[in-house]
Amino acid sequence: MIPAPLISALRARYDEPQRHYHSWHHIEALLRHYERWKEQFHRPQPVLWALYWHDAIYDPRAKDNEELSARLLEQDAQGHLPADELALAAAIVRATAVHKVPEGLSPEDSADTALFLDLDLSILGAPEAVYDRYEADIRKEYAFVPIEAYRAGRGAILKGFLARERLYMTETAHTAWDGQARLNLSRAIAGLETLH
Repeated sequence: MIPAPLISALRARYDEPQRHYHSWHHIEALLRHYERWKEQFHRPQPVLWALYWHDAIYDPRAKDNEELSARLLEQDAQGHLPADELALAAAIVRATAVHKVPEGLSPEDSADTALFLDLDLSILGAPEAVYDRYEADIRKEYAFVPIEAYRAGRGAILKGFLARERLYMTETAHTAWDGQARLNLSRAIAGLETLH
């Protein structure tokens, strides 16, 4: 159980004005997926802590959000989580920087990390209207980037996802979201041409 004062402090962070997609709404969406597939996690507790903290620090201009979020988790969870669970939770948060499962984890912890990373990309496979709102919100978060640079940068990210043989690492998420995600990504890439 995560203490209420920690949740309150997190909510304040997720309500910061620079956030449009990376807000408390994103956490709530991930919690719904977590509850749906909770039985698949070998260690659901550290995954839950990672879920709450993974975007705790978010500055669209910074490159170290994930590292700083992991450090905040390590500080906040001290005394609330056993050391081995805290280590896994922090590893999951750090893994969101590149969306790859880090080496050196046990098979069970690797599986938990993979499923969490898939949940974090669930938005790619969301219904069209929800996905389109996500793209609009990401643009708002990067409003400081000139349109041409944004088109190029965002286009490279979306094409990178689309080029993957598998967007999702786990069979569960692959089955649930891959088809819709590919349709959304193709539409978003085409939409960048007319974005202004």
